[in-house]
Amino acid sequence: MSLILFPGMTTLNHTDVSYTVFYLLGIPGLEDQHVWISIPFFVSYVIALLGNSLLIFLTLTKSSLHEPMYLFLGMLAGADIVLSTCTVPQALAIFWFHAQEISLDRCITQLFFIHCTYISESGILLVMAFDRYIAICYPLRYTTILTHVLIGKIGLTIFLRSYCTVFPMIFLLKRLTFCRTNILQHTGCEHMGLAKYACDDIRINIWYGFFVLMSTVILDVILICVSYMLILRAVFRIPSQQARHKALNTCGSHVCVIILFYGPGFFSPLTHRFGHLISPHINVLLANVCILIPPMLNPIIYGIKTKQIRDQITYVLLSKTI
Repeated sequence: MSLILFPGMTTLNHTDVSYTVFYLLGIPGLEDQHVWISIPFFVSYVIALLGNSLLIFLTLTKSSLHEPMYLFLGMLAGADIVLSTCTVPQALAIFWFHAQEISLDRCITQLFFIHCTYISESGILLVMAFDRYIAICYPLRYTTILTHVLIGKIGLTIFLRSYCTVFPMIFLLKRLTFCRTNILQHTGCEHMGLAKYACDDIRINIWYGFFVLMSTVILDVILICVSYMLILRAVFRIPSQQARHKALNTCGSHVCVIILFYGPGFFSPLTHRFGHLISPHINVLLANVCILIPPMLNPIIYGIKTKQIRDQITYVLLSKTI
C-alpha cells in the first residue's frame, strides 16, 4: 500500500504503510529564505560547471597537459561535475519552484550517484597523492611508471570500486518499509538519511555504511597520509633549499584540495551521531557545503597554483579576445 503525505499533514506510523513518494523540505526552518539561499547555490554550480569543463577541455586538447598529473586532474574535474549535477539542480528546483516531490526509486538513484561519485573522488585524490610521490621520489622514472595504459586501468579501478561498494545499498534500501514519514528534511537523498525513516531493523544498513566508509574514504585518507609522510621524508633529504621549496610547491594544490574535500566531510557523520544536539538546518547546510565547495574551488586552486594550467588558461582567453 502506498500513501502520499503532503507537507503540513500529520505523519502516520503503521507498519502496513510503505511510502513510495517523499517530499524534500530543503533547508528546514529556513523555508522563507530559500530564494536568498539559492543564490550561492546557483553561483557555486555555475562556477563549478565552467571551471571544471575548462579543465577537462584543456586536459584533452593541450598536449603539454597530457602528463599523469593533469590526466588525474581531468578525472577529478569530471567527478566534480557529476557530483554537483546530482545535487544542486534538485536543490534549486526546491528553492525556486517548490518541486519537493521525489519518488523512492528516484531518491535511491540520486543517493547512489552521490555516494558513488564521492567515493570516486576520494580514490582520485589518493592516486594523485601517489602521483606526487612518484614525481618527487622517482622523477627519472615518472613517465615510465605512470603510463597512459596504467592511468586508464587506475581510472577503471576507481570507478569499479565505488560502483561495487555502493551498489548493494540499493537492495538494502529497497527491502525496507518506509512507514514513519515521507517528509525528508534535506535538499537531497542519502543512504542513512533515508533509512532512518524505515520501520524495519536497519542495523545491516548502519554496519554496511560503516564498512563502506572504512574500506574506501577512511582507507584513502590513511594511505594519503602515508604518501605525504614519504614525500616529506624524501623532500627534507634534498640538500638544496630551492629544490625543496619547488618540490613542496608541486604538492600545494593537492593538499588544498584534500583539505577542502575531507574537511567538511569529517564533520558530516558527526552530525548524524549528535544530530539531536544540532539544529536541522545546520546539518543540511553542512552536508551541502561538502558537495558545493570542493567542485567550485578545485579548478580555481589548480588554475592559480599550477603554472602550466594558468599559462594555458591565459593563452585560451587571450586568443579568444584577439
